[in-house]
Amino acid sequence: MAIKYGFIGSFGTPAQQLTLARACEEHGWDGFFTWDGLSLAAPGFDAQPTWDPFALLGAASAVTERITLGAMVFAFPRHRPWELAQRVLTVDHLSGGRLVLPVGVGVVDDRGFTSVPGQLTSLRERAELLDDVLEYLERSWSGEPFAFEGRHLSAGTFHFPAPPVNGRIPVWPVAVWDAARPPRRSLDRALRWDGIVPQVRGESPEDAEAGADDVTKLVSWIDQERGADAGPFEIVVQGRFDADPAVAAAQARAAADAGATWWIESWWDPATATPALLLENVRQGPPRP
Repeated sequence: MAIKYGFIGSFGTPAQQLTLARACEEHGWDGFFTWDGLSLAAPGFDAQPTWDPFALLGAASAVTERITLGAMVFAFPRHRPWELAQRVLTVDHLSGGRLVLPVGVGVVDDRGFTSVPGQLTSLRERAELLDDVLEYLERSWSGEPFAFEGRHLSAGTFHFPAPPVNGRIPVWPVAVWDAARPPRRSLDRALRWDGIVPQVRGESPEDAEAGADDVTKLVSWIDQERGADAGPFEIVVQGRFDADPAVAAAQARAAADAGATWWIESWWDPATATPALLLENVRQGPPRP
């Protein structure tokens, strides 16, 4: 299977984000992704405006026809799940079933966790709440009335009569990968769903990106765990292509050979990743291995 290419609109106004989404479709990318932050305290990000990901993706669905849409990544433990279910379903239908859900536990640099009394902030609690929210979402896709009782989340009867366009929406959880000591909790979550956004242990987002050797070992482990008869499963890696087309093609080839099914182009330095730079990179198009 050929690797697919996505691009994150890390910075820019909503209008600039929609220009970027259109350019992704026009220049051969397979997906456009935004991100899910509320009020960030991290240095360099605290002065950057953040935008509602579902509003952006709803608008992007109206100006594109082909590409996959999502966010890298949705911080589901910060959302009220019944409202989240409605937003997810709305974008899914607006886009004709092109929405995917890369998901994680969120970061406590976001004041949406730390400035709200009663929010769960420990890693374990956020992970447990993520499982609750994912189960709630899946129940909401049945089209039948349901009540919910999870570890941290409970709700009386809700009814979302319209199921997703394709019956369900692909979920790609973030999971930590360590070949020597595979962390089962986050990996098992990914195995229950439709794909994985792997991270290795590191001090920064760039340090945590899985390289080709990591991906090769991860894919082997996943194949053993899922079995030969399992269905499709997305391996979603993040990185930045080199400005030299030959080097970029080699990066793409290495990721594909390792077993990655998606490469997500990720520029996160607020000092250099200007909207103009992002648009220039999108217009160059992805390399082909």
